[in-house]
Amino acid sequence: MPALEARLKDFYAAGAAILGISIDSVYSHDAWARHQGLSYPLLSDIHRTVCQAYGVHNAERNCARRSVFIVDEKGVVRFNEEYGPGQLPDPERLLQVVKGLNQ
Repeated sequence: MPALEARLKDFYAAGAAILGISIDSVYSHDAWARHQGLSYPLLSDIHRTVCQAYGVHNAERNCARRSVFIVDEKGVVRFNEEYGPGQLPDPERLLQVVKGLNQ
């Protein structure tokens, strides 16, 4: 997401790392990242292992629901939120959540 890319330095300064994960192929991710100017890693979940483990697999459509997870350094999910079609996460709100977890 370009909106997260625009705030990437702020997330890094708050001690966060950003990863994008979707069911798309590595090749699709490479093209998308180049087109959008993304510098953070995009990971491919073509076997749906991650989206199933995190409970966001839409079995009817065999895809993942758009979601954000904030995971602490111990691997504990501290925040998650799902978004409907056409909805995107608010980078400012996510940054405030990350900063709040670091207090």
